Amino acid sequence: MIYKYCGLKQIFYLIIIYFHIVIEIRQFKPTDMFSVIKLASETLTEHYNPSVFNYFYETFPKGFIIAEYAHKIIGFIIGVKLNEKLAKILMISVSELHQNKNIGSDLLKQFLKKISDEGVKFVQLEVRVDNKKAIKFYDKHGFKIKNKIREFYHNGKSAYTMRKQI
Repeated sequence: MIYKYCGLKQIFYLIIIYFHIVIEIRQFKPTDMFSVIKLASETLTEHYNPSVFNYFYETFPKGFIIAEYAHKIIGFIIGVKLNEKLAKILMISVSELHQNKNIGSDLLKQFLKKISDEGVKFVQLEVRVDNKKAIKFYDKHGFKIKNKIREFYHNGKSAYTMRKQI
């Protein structure tokens, strides 16, 4: 019966507010660990020992960024600073339900900002040669294929090294 007391304009605004999605991009916190590991196991083809996530966090905390919606982790990026001029993206993941909503782009942009603030000039990553969606995503963000690494992954798949100057 709320409609009885609202004009058409107010109903329109209620609908917009109802469907407005607020996604927070923020630094990882140790209490996020189990949610990140679960998301990684659901979305990534490689399976990682849970201790790896803690190691990356301890190595370069600024490079561990998450996307959160309604107190649920829906995406993350993990990267490390290798030296003064080079950083590496190790993992990026967005839940299937939230893909194609620019969340991966927002995570990547935040990571690039953090490492740029650290003085890093180049970012690189590896991506499966048959992962066309990821290659297209990185290409859209200015990454270029530099070389191919045969049998890079545990399953024997090859990878491209992609690099971007920032």
